[in-house]
Amino acid sequence: MTGWAGKVGRIRVIGTGVMGRGIAQLAATAGATVELADAQPEAVAKAVEYVGGMIGKLAAKGKLAEDPQAVTGRLVPVDAPDAPADGVDLVIEAVREDLATKQALFAGLERVCPQETIFATNTSSLSVTEIAAGLADPGRLVGLHFFNPVPLMRLVEVVPGARTHGWLPGQALELVRRWGHEPVLAKDAPGFLVNHAGRGLNTEALQILAEALAEPADVDRIARDVLGLKLGPFELLDLTGLDVSHAVLESIWSGFHGDPRLRPSWLTRPRVAAGLFGRKNGEGFYTYEDGQQQVAAEPAAPPKPSSPVFTADEHLARLLTAAGVHVVSDAYPDAVLLVPLYGESTVDAATRAGLTLDRVAGVDPLGGYERRLTMAVHPGLDPAAGRAAWGALAATGRPVTVVRDGPAPIAQRLLASIVNTACFIAGQHLATPSDIDTAVRLGLGYPRGPLAWGDLVGGDVVLRILHGLTAATGDPRYRPSPWLTERVALGLPLSSAGTTPADLLS
Repeated sequence: MTGWAGKVGRIRVIGTGVMGRGIAQLAATAGATVELADAQPEAVAKAVEYVGGMIGKLAAKGKLAEDPQAVTGRLVPVDAPDAPADGVDLVIEAVREDLATKQALFAGLERVCPQETIFATNTSSLSVTEIAAGLADPGRLVGLHFFNPVPLMRLVEVVPGARTHGWLPGQALELVRRWGHEPVLAKDAPGFLVNHAGRGLNTEALQILAEALAEPADVDRIARDVLGLKLGPFELLDLTGLDVSHAVLESIWSGFHGDPRLRPSWLTRPRVAAGLFGRKNGEGFYTYEDGQQQVAAEPAAPPKPSSPVFTADEHLARLLTAAGVHVVSDAYPDAVLLVPLYGESTVDAATRAGLTLDRVAGVDPLGGYERRLTMAVHPGLDPAAGRAAWGALAATGRPVTVVRDGPAPIAQRLLASIVNTACFIAGQHLATPSDIDTAVRLGLGYPRGPLAWGDLVGGDVVLRILHGLTAATGDPRYRPSPWLTERVALGLPLSSAGTTPADLLS
């Protein structure tokens, strides 16, 4: 069957919702004849019309390589999902996420499709192996998980089941490339690759909220400005819909049999019960008016203080001096003290340095103080000293987010969780390091892949943060991945597979 990808000329897409329409548009513009089918026959004509309209828009913008009528002519409505399928090389289902529904669909298709027709499921959360289990030939089914909107989101997860024919994953990867998208190969594990990797950000953001360290808007500002994310975690949860995200959080955690690193938050269940889904119904972690997110303005910072300021961080000291803040060279009794934090609380860092606690505020150095400063306030801080510290930081011209002191700064906790989750995925060989980085960058919109991100910040820094969190909380959710600890010990990049037993056989 070598070369199957190059012979795929006719496909059938079953399910004409958002995903099915997107897959049909992608395949038709790539040159395939696309049959469209749905359990509701009247939906098929609407889907053909919709996809034709999208193709027309592409042509109007000069983004179509051929005549639009030639492309739309390749859209073929069929009467039913299990209509005779002679000549169909590939069937892709995009029906609702229900195991019994998908199994019944493929069982019916097996009766009408030629033996050489390949089946693909667009499931995002169900086991490909379980979907295929009801087939006489489970080897003919593979997962092709597209992302919405399909024509714009270039990523496709190729997921073989336990019995998928050995030749098929490679040919599925090639087919996705021929269609102009970027495939990654993922094992048939809970969440596949992208949904699993995305738990790093969401679970930790919810944990930070559960600890009442900051409001959702503050966490989102830090995530955007310090980490460079396009959307903060709570903006993302509102966009996806908490009803959807809660189910994914629960299913991936249970799928890995309660692994502590994936533990969901108690916060989401009552919010779902209350209907606080997000954008789709106007209220989530934010409220929405006419589709626009409503968020309170950041509080005004105090003025630049007249009191002296001391910090051992030379970079921060230079920024403060350039802003006209009186920076002194030692922790004098009348000075406000700003302590840089890496994987520890302000109280622990100040105690270790022998500083007077009532005049100490913590500052997160992650990101080099470029776009936003984060200041941590512990319960013993003198309010006047805290206002002076805030004013000094604000004098630099950067926005300042003031949060409660915790076991580590917020941006560090988010980043360490993102990187550590990716390291667990790599260590369990659920995907290659390069596919992990590609999938997260394209599928989640992060500024870089998590393993490359860990290399940029330093694996030793990530490990230091995780060790600090583990020591402070005793929570096994922060246990470092062996992939991370080994590479730090060996001086290897997190994005490197390193030497394996297979390398000794070559």
